Amino acid sequence: MPTTLRINGKAISINSEPDTPLLWVLRGELHLNGTKFGCGMALCGACTVHLNGEPVRACITPLSAVGDADITTIEGLQGPEATALRTAWTVLDVAQCGYCQSGQLMSACALLKKTPKPSDADIDAAMGGNACRCGTYPRIRAAIHQAAGTGTGKSPAS
Repeated sequence: MPTTLRINGKAISINSEPDTPLLWVLRGELHLNGTKFGCGMALCGACTVHLNGEPVRACITPLSAVGDADITTIEGLQGPEATALRTAWTVLDVAQCGYCQSGQLMSACALLKKTPKPSDADIDAAMGGNACRCGTYPRIRAAIHQAAGTGTGKSPAS
């Protein structure tokens, strides 16, 4: 039976079972490949999307839990926080391999929407579920501070 989801501002009809993880629908059925598969156990954050503005792990979120929530993926991430973060990410050369970056940006954007001027502790708490195998954590923190207008704009050595 078709289900209608609201993804990136559009109503989209899908034909997946209620227990199908949202990640598989996004990537497999809808070809929204910016949301990555990392661990499949909600430990790495590569699959982070927003449900009604809240970051969730799409790999463990079944369609039945989505309901009529607004789903935002990296492809649909917009607004001043997203723009500021993307700029800071580029200026500070945050990404190395880039695999985790969509999840990092999704979590960082949710943080800035709730806490426009985050402290280091706020950033650590919000980003703690996002793993970066390249270890760019100092640059991620600096970029979030820069996007919030609380940083120096200089990238720390990583």
